[in-house]
Order: sequence, then structure tokens, then C-alpha cells
Amino acid sequence: MELQLRTKVGEKGRLVIPLEIREALGMDVGTAVDLRVEGDELRISTLKSRIRRAQERARRYVKPGTLVSDELIAERREAAKHE
Repeated sequence: MELQLRTKVGEKGRLVIPLEIREALGMDVGTAVDLRVEGDELRISTLKSRIRRAQERARRYVKPGTLVSDELIAERREAAKHE
């Protein structure tokens, strides 16, 4: 999906994110956003989207059907035996 709109920087550096973009990104009043500069571009992302991307990256290293939480619990229990 590609959505592109133009807006202007307002008074005191304020930027209004158009409704169509907020809806596409699932943003609502009070949604926290992360701002970062990559090269000469400003990137705006929601915490939800950053978590989703991190989960997608992590899936590359986990075998299908594996629960990472179960593995972590097992490791913690094993470590506790040796304390």
C-alpha cells in the first residue's frame, strides 16, 4: 500500500498528519509516535508498527511451532537449579 499526501510545517514546527494517513497507520488521539531521521528523510512510526517489525525479524530465527517464552522459562529454571 502506498499513500502519499503533502502537508506543511506549521507554527512552532507543528506538523498535522492528514486523516487518511492516520487511519492507514492506526493512529488515534494520544498515539505515541517515534521520530527519526534517516539520511535526509523524517520517518514517523508508531510503537505498534515498531513492535510488529521486530517480531517479523525475530521470526526468521525461530523454528515454526516454537514458543520462545517456553524456551526462556526452561532456561531460567535450569539456571535457578545451579544457584
